[in-house]
Amino acid sequence: MSQRHPHELSAFVAAAAEEFGVPGVCVGILDGGRRLFAAHGVTGVANPQPVDEHTLFHVASVTKTFTATAVTRLAAEGRVDLDAPVRAYVPELRLADESAAASITTRQLLNHTAGLDWNLVDADEGDGSLAAFVARLDRLDLVAEPGSRASYSQAGYNLAGLVVERVTGLPFEQAVTRLVLEPVALTDTVFDLDEVVLRRFALGHNRGEDGALRPARPWKSRPAGSRGNNPGGGAASSASDLLRWARFHLGDGAGVLPAEELRRMRQPTVRLRASALGDALGVCWFLRRIGGVDTIGHGGSGNGQFTELLIAPEHDFAVVSLANSGPEGHQFNQAVLRWALEHHLGAVEREPEPAAHDETRAREVAGRYEIDALHLDIATDGERLTLAVAIKPEIRAASETEMPPDHPAAGFRFLAGDGDEYVITEGGLKGQRGCFTRNGEGAVVGVDLAGRFFPRSRAAA
Repeated sequence: MSQRHPHELSAFVAAAAEEFGVPGVCVGILDGGRRLFAAHGVTGVANPQPVDEHTLFHVASVTKTFTATAVTRLAAEGRVDLDAPVRAYVPELRLADESAAASITTRQLLNHTAGLDWNLVDADEGDGSLAAFVARLDRLDLVAEPGSRASYSQAGYNLAGLVVERVTGLPFEQAVTRLVLEPVALTDTVFDLDEVVLRRFALGHNRGEDGALRPARPWKSRPAGSRGNNPGGGAASSASDLLRWARFHLGDGAGVLPAEELRRMRQPTVRLRASALGDALGVCWFLRRIGGVDTIGHGGSGNGQFTELLIAPEHDFAVVSLANSGPEGHQFNQAVLRWALEHHLGAVEREPEPAAHDETRAREVAGRYEIDALHLDIATDGERLTLAVAIKPEIRAASETEMPPDHPAAGFRFLAGDGDEYVITEGGLKGQRGCFTRNGEGAVVGVDLAGRFFPRSRAAA
């Protein structure tokens, strides 16, 4: 394993932050027993403070790794049966499909095979509790038969959080703190904004159409006081704490889990096809082989804040990258992962090989695809394909809080092969891979992007 000089990391991080125009970033690398940190920039453009390894960022969906570990601990203690119906713990569960509500299991929530659409977009109605969130899940469509395939679901993890509440008799945040955060000594990983403001924290930023960065509000993806999305994406943490979290998952589970149960979390449970996120899902972790190196990881996308956590268990190695602007923060984090893997492990990922434009195939996939909150529009001008992702106008108009900007039309190309796999070649989603799904008659009925299945709009079918 190569031992890099910390000045190399600092120089790369500073140059990449400037290249992508991110106000504040922090990167941590765990290389055997050595911890390296590099920070650049400021917490916010309006009230700037220097970023360091203890600065809190909203880590969004990386929270799912805490939730999944807490549920796994409850299962190891015999308090949760992962293969029992969720209704064993949440008997009032109602979904759009009664047979699904009666059959989905906690294990399916943890590996995103419950068939639930991404998330409720009206999750701030009511008292903001997990119970209130789950009470409205009958409004959420199912995108697949439970157990048939993976489709990334925030709602599924929020439901898993209610399982934790019911089993422990504690609010989710207190339960996960006692089950996981305190035993691992993650003292700067918190949920409540009252805890965040006691520490130095980074403010998210979104870039407007005029190119200017503006502070992102609310600070998290949901307003203060809303707890319904905490299990799926409500935590704030630091580069220092996330490296400690990586060290825990590289260890023997002491104080939390038996070693075999910890290792089982990174064993494949369902394969993923043509996904930039990974080749398979374990228990929450995305499993991905990069340049001959097996990795586990998870990302997070909040309101103007982006996180990546990647671990290479066989090499006792991990990297965390935090950035406070969108959409460039995502590209910054991906550049950091590539640099760290190449310079520390010699692992270089092969770029996918796009095929030449085929207008017949392009017309076959052109149209609108949608999930609960988003439209995905694919178009062809005869020479290139473009893909745009936008929050549904009626949802944006009805929201009382600011929402992240849309992803405007950007080029993408089919990959060499059967024509159903693709890669995005420009814009904020550059590098994302996915595939189209066909029915038994061969018609295109949906598309995967960022782990989520977007069914084709009936109006476009």
